[in-house]
Amino acid sequence: MTKTNKLLAFGAVATGAMALTTPAAAAVSDESQFIFNTLLFLIGGFLVMWMAAGFCMLEAGLTRSKNVATMCLKNIGLYSLAGIMYYLIGYDLMYGISDDGNQFLAPFSFFWTPDDAAIEAGDFSAGYSASSDWFFQMVFVATAASIVSGTLAERVKLFPFFIFVIILTGIIYPIQGSWEWGAGWLDDMGFSDFAGSTLVHSTGGWAALAGAILLGARTGKYGPDGRVNAMPGSSLPLATLGTFILWLGWFGFNGASQLAMGSAVDAAAIANIFANTNAAAAGGVVASILLAKVLYKKVDLTFALNGALAGLVSITAEPLTPTIGQSILIGGVGGVIVVFAVPLLDKLKIDDVVGAIPVHLFAGIWGTLAVPLTNSDVSFGPQITGILAIGAFVFIVSLIVWMVLKMTMGIRLSEEDEHEGGDYAELGMEAYPEFGKGSQTIM
Repeated sequence: MTKTNKLLAFGAVATGAMALTTPAAAAVSDESQFIFNTLLFLIGGFLVMWMAAGFCMLEAGLTRSKNVATMCLKNIGLYSLAGIMYYLIGYDLMYGISDDGNQFLAPFSFFWTPDDAAIEAGDFSAGYSASSDWFFQMVFVATAASIVSGTLAERVKLFPFFIFVIILTGIIYPIQGSWEWGAGWLDDMGFSDFAGSTLVHSTGGWAALAGAILLGARTGKYGPDGRVNAMPGSSLPLATLGTFILWLGWFGFNGASQLAMGSAVDAAAIANIFANTNAAAAGGVVASILLAKVLYKKVDLTFALNGALAGLVSITAEPLTPTIGQSILIGGVGGVIVVFAVPLLDKLKIDDVVGAIPVHLFAGIWGTLAVPLTNSDVSFGPQITGILAIGAFVFIVSLIVWMVLKMTMGIRLSEEDEHEGGDYAELGMEAYPEFGKGSQTIM
């Protein structure tokens, strides 16, 4: 069901329920519902925007000191580019299908503009402010772009990366998103992805995987004898802070995807979503800690951090219908996936600096497949079809874009610049100058 249709459906159900259980005088007016729904989008939106800070801190903490300032620039840059591209083309391309009837590709016009004429005339039947919906959807596309940044850290050039972000957020993400949330062919088939395990997280993961394959591993990461050389990040406390920020932001990510807060029914649903989201993250942490202890005799903090995120990604496709216990188990499987997938990628010599591919791609696939386990209205066939269709589209198009960038302007830092670090090579500054080259002044 599309996000817009889902909002209208929830509103109808909530209104009917209130009519049966409360006096007519207690019914929420159209204007009040409009206000509460808009408020939900805005609160959810700024919580998801706060996740940009979480990704930034997580990536800064898991990369080496000589690349930390570069990671900060990439994250604030990609967030800004995502917002501009979603305004220029992305939003209209993603939600134009329902107006046109073409189930695969919507017509679009540039420069999306909200139409508030009905509201000014006192008509609140739309259910929410158009700008609040645009803002809430925009921060989602920025999340998908952030996933790519962490995987390709420490060796991808700054401006080719930004060009890829422009194409991802303006074209790739909106097209595949329209197939489900924009009333496209996957929505008609019965595919369900409540808040984006596949549409957001796996999409970012597929794009990151394509880039990682073409970009290659960091110099020295893998030895000729198959040995994996550890390259510890600059700050585990910073990475832990980033994880907690992401955990907090996820309540907006999943909770506001209820898309309505104008009734007691909706408020109760949002509360359940919050509880399940939190439980899944906790399940991911505990499962990753226990499994790491069993397999390696020691507990790796990065497994626990990514276990939390994998739990969150796993529950995102359906955070409403599970019980809290089921949510713990769903998130726990996500944590297990991380512990097994990280060494698997190393065996394949796919260098994922922050572990974003196991967290967002693999756990996103699992979360989407798990939806029918707790939601009887969804079957496995459409879920598998959606995973395969979106995966093939995003991976192939991303691979083509990365290949074009590689053949034209190059996507990888030179060996000398990589050794020196992206901060000094591309920015001419250092995140921690007192520990780096010294107190040199760059004029």
